[in-house]
Amino acid sequence: MWVSTSLKEAVEKLPGYEGLERIWAAIPQTRLVGGCVRDVLCGHNVHDLDLASPLPPEEAQQRLEAAGAKVIPTGLEHGTITAVINHRPYEVTTLRRDVSTDGRHAVVAWTDDWQEDAQRRDFTINALSLDQEGRLYDYFGGEEDLRAGRVRFVGRAAQRIEEDALRCLRFFRFFARYGQGTPDEEACQAITQLRERMTRLSIERVAMELLKILAGPQLLRTMKLMEQTGSLAVLLPHHAPLSALERLLACKDPAEPLHRLAVLYPPGGGDGQGFDDIGAHLKLSNDNRALLAAFARPEPSLAVTMDDDALRRVRFVQELPILLGRSWLIQARQLGRPDAEWSMLRHRLAEMAQPVFPLAGRDMMALGVKPGPEMGRWLKRVQQWWLEQGCRADGAACRAWLLAQLPPC
Repeated sequence: MWVSTSLKEAVEKLPGYEGLERIWAAIPQTRLVGGCVRDVLCGHNVHDLDLASPLPPEEAQQRLEAAGAKVIPTGLEHGTITAVINHRPYEVTTLRRDVSTDGRHAVVAWTDDWQEDAQRRDFTINALSLDQEGRLYDYFGGEEDLRAGRVRFVGRAAQRIEEDALRCLRFFRFFARYGQGTPDEEACQAITQLRERMTRLSIERVAMELLKILAGPQLLRTMKLMEQTGSLAVLLPHHAPLSALERLLACKDPAEPLHRLAVLYPPGGGDGQGFDDIGAHLKLSNDNRALLAAFARPEPSLAVTMDDDALRRVRFVQELPILLGRSWLIQARQLGRPDAEWSMLRHRLAEMAQPVFPLAGRDMMALGVKPGPEMGRWLKRVQQWWLEQGCRADGAACRAWLLAQLPPC
């Protein structure tokens, strides 16, 4: 989609435009830059409003504070301050040029040259800027590339990757969202030649980009491109064949990145690389690693033929997000296509109230069971009976059953 109104009118409709007006009143030379310009051109929703300024960050901060904005020096060493206006943040970054780079981090100096600043950005579609009058500044053909669905590096692709190897991953992420037709040949050749540089990146940054790719559009096409360039073997070693992912995507899954990561690492899969291993490899959060581990466990079983009692039992044993995720993985493995019965099973699970076992230790004590190992054994027995009843028995029924089983005093 391409916006039909003028760019100025499109910007005036953005959420947070009132804050932009105040920033432009304080620093008229400021322009919108990067992703927000790209998304305005495409007619996508704009979430973050990032700006660039030819003023040094200290001077920009003084002007914005004089205009009544709260200013946070979020990254002064990189020239970035954050203006908070009506509780909304606006990042304002001073124009920069690279002095040196180590393959990930750059030493920068301030400049007032807009093209010099645009030249250090990764892709032509991210090097666009837009002033308050709606004038678009495009130094490298980014607007045409955006229309054509081309993701192309600014300048020589190999040089840009040598400056920052994370740009390989960003290429795949932007190709997934904006790419059409044949991917840029120079970019793919450079990534193939320099893919090992990605092993020097922080694994946390790699994981962040990978999860964004896994949650995004055109995933299978993008993953195949990553495989062709040798990037997938570097980033996700020992993964299952992409046919496993294709089966999940064919089920019309909900684009949850952990489901998609899980299907690439089935239990006991390639060379012993399992769910726990890939979670550790990517240094995922403890919660995400626990979720992957839960997906891998074969029990409790899950099938479309289960009645409500059986579903209540599995709802008691496992949390709903785990059960829903496992349902997609099982459907992909068994069918590899959309299925009304699996959809209905997920609906039933989601609509079902979480079962709560109605007895606790105080109930046992009231019935004369002494605290300690004996109480634990009786609690397990009555809970097992409750599960066999489909988690339907209330506290009174559980106490009655327990009284019938307890030996006479």
